[in-house]
Amino acid sequence: MAESVFISVDMEGIAGITTLRQCTRGTDDYAWARELMTQEASAAVAGVADTGTRRIVVSDAHGDMANLLPHELDPRADLVQGTPKLPWSMMAGISEGFDAAVFIGYHAGAGTAEAILDHTYTGAFTSVRVNGEPWNETMLNAALAGSFGVPVVFVAGDKACCTQAKDALPWIRTVAVKEGYGSRTGRSQSPQRAQEAIRGVVRQAVKTVDQAEVWVPEAPFDLEVEVVATSVADVAAIAPGTQRRSERTVAFVADDVPTIYRALLTWMNLARRVSPVAPVE
Repeated sequence: MAESVFISVDMEGIAGITTLRQCTRGTDDYAWARELMTQEASAAVAGVADTGTRRIVVSDAHGDMANLLPHELDPRADLVQGTPKLPWSMMAGISEGFDAAVFIGYHAGAGTAEAILDHTYTGAFTSVRVNGEPWNETMLNAALAGSFGVPVVFVAGDKACCTQAKDALPWIRTVAVKEGYGSRTGRSQSPQRAQEAIRGVVRQAVKTVDQAEVWVPEAPFDLEVEVVATSVADVAAIAPGTQRRSERTVAFVADDVPTIYRALLTWMNLARRVSPVAPVE
């Protein structure tokens, strides 16, 4: 039985959400969208708690990372929120000692067809690759968890997200709460049905944590990112160790995942100064 579980909760992959407006603070849709996000997070907490796990930590992993409603979240979990959420952004709060990690509300990587609100960390990045292979947020965050010895046992999001997760991490359990017809349209389960399914499958995933693997990709790591504009590459290249491989491509090479993860977060925060598109994560 798992004694300690970490839950990272994004927003674009929540059941009932299909548009960027619904995920953006200040719109008339945001208030109910954050309620759905909190309810889905609570369903995951309940699934973990059903197994007898006592230490549950939820990390708010969307936008300004202060979306989940603390007074409505299942009280059996602690909540990590704030901006900037240091040092690991979507994974702030992860550490050695957790028995498993669960990802809720996740989405497919940038450039994925038939995927709702596809992106990788920010709209300023059009492609993120590690050693030549596309990595989405599930992979980046699973690799970071793996560097702490923590296996990812469950992912919920749209169908494309779950397919990518299973391709990268064959042992995980998933719940596809919706299916994309395009980047801003799709068909979703009702939030209630999705939450019931998440609670049940999370429960089984945590019960069988001994069957999961810790994902530890082989070093070294060549992180290469294509960005939306030369201005973004200009500022990203300021970061020490960054290579400018083309007008809109930057790269960073390291021997461990936490270092390339920090490089990615550095570029993302620099991009916010000049990016022609709104930031997402």
